[in-house]
Amino acid sequence: MNSPEQITVLLAEDHVVVRDGLSSLLNVDGGFRILGEARTGRQVVEMAQALRPQVILMDIAMPVLNGLEATKHILANDPAAKVLILSAYSDDEYISRASAAGAVGFLEKQTSAEILLKAIREVAKGNSFYSPTIVKRQRLALNKSRNRNGFPVANGALLTPRELEVLQLVAEGSANRQIGDELGISIKTVEKHRQNLMDKLNIHDTAGLTRYALAAGIIENNVRLTIH
Repeated sequence: MNSPEQITVLLAEDHVVVRDGLSSLLNVDGGFRILGEARTGRQVVEMAQALRPQVILMDIAMPVLNGLEATKHILANDPAAKVLILSAYSDDEYISRASAAGAVGFLEKQTSAEILLKAIREVAKGNSFYSPTIVKRQRLALNKSRNRNGFPVANGALLTPRELEVLQLVAEGSANRQIGDELGISIKTVEKHRQNLMDKLNIHDTAGLTRYALAAGIIENNVRLTIH
């Protein structure tokens, strides 16, 4: 009999050995229930819509439809779906594209079982999660672009203290009205600060701002992620 606390998961991985390994890991833990296993991007889109799992563990390199395009289709059908990427490709370009597609987390395939299980649990709770190695790499890159006061410098433009406050609240999942109430400013002013952040950072969505905040050490790696 399945425990009501079990997290429902849909696996999307075309390699049988890897898929079987993931399935065994989740089953042995006992805290997860696998609703299905997809071998192609098209399959995972169809299964996600039919099964509505709490977390979709998604590979990128899959036949018929790659994982990034599959993620876009899944979120178009169900904006509340939670996609966690698990891929052998972890360069910044792939991470950026996954974030733009709507994925709420990104893990490298060489990540430990402990981190993988933690990531699935965090994503199921509505949090974002990126591999510690990814966060560390991006944090090191950002640390090279800080001024003497420790503030991140983006595209040659310094983020102001107010922009940093807005960035943190956005990344923590606060809506514009909540940010305005918290900081004592109007919604229009909040929207202006958000636009300034996106322009300076060359980021065009909330997921990207959250990933930047993680890398910059502004928030921790289990912050609530809500798309507004």
